Amino acid sequence: MPETTYKLDNPVYYSLTETHQPFALELDGILYYHPDFGPFGGFIPPLSTEKGVAHYARLTDNFFIVGEKPSYDHTVNLVKELVCDQMVLSQPIALVPEHEIVTLGGAQKEALLALVNLVQPGYFKTRTPEMGNYYGIFKEGVLVAVTGERMKMEHYTEISAVVTHPEHTGKGYASQLVAHAAHRIFLENKTPYLHVASSNTRAIAVYEKLRFKTRRKISFWNLTAQ
Repeated sequence: MPETTYKLDNPVYYSLTETHQPFALELDGILYYHPDFGPFGGFIPPLSTEKGVAHYARLTDNFFIVGEKPSYDHTVNLVKELVCDQMVLSQPIALVPEHEIVTLGGAQKEALLALVNLVQPGYFKTRTPEMGNYYGIFKEGVLVAVTGERMKMEHYTEISAVVTHPEHTGKGYASQLVAHAAHRIFLENKTPYLHVASSNTRAIAVYEKLRFKTRRKISFWNLTAQ
């Protein structure tokens, strides 16, 4: 693993200074994804964040600061602290494909948006698919499972949107798609990582079986405009 692991402590900030710089908004020292791509921001402490948080709250009414807890003024409400396990994969997954995996393009964008927002509403925006590659499994012409890429740095790519339709769970689709996405990331000489709610023990067990290892806990601070 490269000697840049410290950047994983602040994945939004470093993604927006590196690979995803074209998607960045700089507001009073905080770097955010443009709201059309994703509701996430990051900053380098000890920056005072009140102005930058209030500014972004005027652009999108529900968002996350990832990493250190931000300060905020009376115009913003802290909804919750979502504590996640940040998990990293050090080597490719040896998993024999059992299902046909399709690289999703513009023709499948509507189906991708619908499926992710059905299972994980609030994170996936209209231009999120432009942040990286997305892969899917179809059954009888219907998209039933997806996985893709979100935050990207020079040495790391986040696996995200690991989603299976509720009527098609328990069939190994998520494992196949995560293994496929990780393989493609390794081909780019990057290291795959992901974030999963620490309370989601079922998903963590799946990732551990795939040999992801928890690097640290990291907080997603959910904020809204008052």
